[in-house]
Amino acid sequence: MPHLDVDGASLYYETAGDPAAPALLLIHAGIANLRMWDPIVPALAADHHVIRFDTRGFGQTATQNVGFSDRADALSVLDALDVHKATVIGASRGGGIAIDLALESPGRVRGLVTVGSGPSGFPELDMTDREDELFDEIDVAFEARDWERMLRLEAAVWDFGPERDPATLDPAFVETAYALNLANLPHVEENPTPVRLDPPAYDRLSDITVPALVIVGEYDLSPVLAESEFLASNLPDADTVRFRNAAHLPSVEHPGEFTRVVRDWLGQRGL
Repeated sequence: MPHLDVDGASLYYETAGDPAAPALLLIHAGIANLRMWDPIVPALAADHHVIRFDTRGFGQTATQNVGFSDRADALSVLDALDVHKATVIGASRGGGIAIDLALESPGRVRGLVTVGSGPSGFPELDMTDREDELFDEIDVAFEARDWERMLRLEAAVWDFGPERDPATLDPAFVETAYALNLANLPHVEENPTPVRLDPPAYDRLSDITVPALVIVGEYDLSPVLAESEFLASNLPDADTVRFRNAAHLPSVEHPGEFTRVVRDWLGQRGL
């Protein structure tokens, strides 16, 4: 199992495909870990060098409670693999990291794909009554230190969406969604401190000139839908895809369709 030692952490990472092929860096969501990409990696690796890692606080990465930069960690993984440039594909908070990376280190990013993401510094938006109700349940579990229940509730609200009943969804997807977040149980009391991008991305999206693809699921949370619309409108060279019958993680819920969309876009953009 490959690990990379960086300041205050040991980052777990995996690679697939030809190292000489164009590189893709996959950054997982905050309700998952690098295993969320398992269904799509083989197809992407057919003609790309696919790199993914567990960020601090997730999966098989170990961290001390220190200050750190997610952007620096991502670059450390690329540097260790001698990859100068990559197209960065990020889901949820992973997409936010990808956006920040494209701004902080533009010479290292060839293309950008965000999935249910928004830019750092985006104003906080009101949620619907149903969304507020679901997050109140998460807060109760947090206050009770009922970590397993908290992680299951997080997976439900994000992966299934506030308006869908998991009983109506593919049971295999439901099981996977819970498992991806429950794998982070050993990390719930870790407290590394991320160093934020300053100034944040919100007012700087026009500086990202690489091709971008903004993906969102139609059943995602209302603030995420607004953030994705903002990205699509403000990134200078952005295409958009809205996944029907998906919430926050369309790559997990509909991996075949997701892979087709991303591979077609990479081919059209020469990435």
